[in-house]
Amino acid sequence: MNKGYAQLENNIVKEHNFLTGFTLLELIIVVVIVGILAAVSLPKFGVTKERALDKEAKANLALIQAAEKIYRMEGGIYYPSDGSSADVTGINANLRVSLPTSASSWWYYAYGDKATAVRSDSSRTWTLTYTDTGGIATCSGTGCPPY
Repeated sequence: MNKGYAQLENNIVKEHNFLTGFTLLELIIVVVIVGILAAVSLPKFGVTKERALDKEAKANLALIQAAEKIYRMEGGIYYPSDGSSADVTGINANLRVSLPTSASSWWYYAYGDKATAVRSDSSRTWTLTYTDTGGIATCSGTGCPPY
């Protein structure tokens, strides 16, 4: 009777050891599935990131446009008044906005009646031109978003 108990215990231990690990085939299948999921999701991540960066530029151009309108209502002219270009630091100080000054994907410039967003890798340049008629701005450049 004692011998049967020992044999039963030995069988349970063997089965337990067999059930606790994964086979090499199971691990390879999991790695392949994870690889497929990564291959499918990474391109979509890039597209989503580009869309978000484009929306950031569109929002900042609209912000510059609104600040330029206020500046013109207060002073009668667009900023900068001498027709030169102003970088982000000048735009933030004179138009009282808060555009990102470092580690940005876009660079922003103001040219009197125009605001320009240049992609930091120079892949796109959008120029927003203000009009006095109807307050509607026009945007030019490849892939320029509608306003």
